[in-house]
Amino acid sequence: MKRSDATEAAPIVDRMLANLIATVPPVGRSGSDARTAIGDTRANAFKLCIEDALGPPLDRCFDLARQAGATLQKIDAVRVMIEQESPTTLGGALVMNAGIRLCLATEAAIIAQMTFVSRQDVDAIKLQLLQPFRDAEETAADDKDQAMFQALIKLHGAVTNHLVATARPLPRMLNFEFFEPLPSLVMAYKLYDDASRCDELRQENKVVHPAFCLPIGRALSA
Repeated sequence: MKRSDATEAAPIVDRMLANLIATVPPVGRSGSDARTAIGDTRANAFKLCIEDALGPPLDRCFDLARQAGATLQKIDAVRVMIEQESPTTLGGALVMNAGIRLCLATEAAIIAQMTFVSRQDVDAIKLQLLQPFRDAEETAADDKDQAMFQALIKLHGAVTNHLVATARPLPRMLNFEFFEPLPSLVMAYKLYDDASRCDELRQENKVVHPAFCLPIGRALSA
């Protein structure tokens, strides 16, 4: 990478990793390993850019952050911050695009390990990933990077298929409406004749307090 490109790219790397390190839990050996790797990469960002050697350390930072417990929402927030960069050099653009793609790959790896109890959560994640993947795919197509374009298409398809397969065995959702707010125990008894299923209603409808559930919501069909 040219010096002028590296001069712009290195601060992008620093900001990217500053946001990434905030996703790492503050305790545990895996968290310590992630923070060490991120700190080293931040400290040597300019040198790594000049030597065109940024890829493997940056990939390792994201992987260690995931292993340390970074959540889907936090990695997605990192991606959003990276997208706000406005590089003017080729090197800066390459680093920005690499960061976005690493975020998408990390999110896919996190999703693969998630357990879902709600179709609503599955649908929300599918919708959340749709536009970011489309934007990344369009960028790769504009850059005429056929290998990256195909890799993004394949990853997007794999994540979507996984989410569809995960949602398929979950019960379908139906809308309900009561005349007033009720406790989740009462709602579960009225809907299922089984008050012990109150937690399902609470999880599906994101209830703040189980004693005061909104009268309108969604329930499992079985």
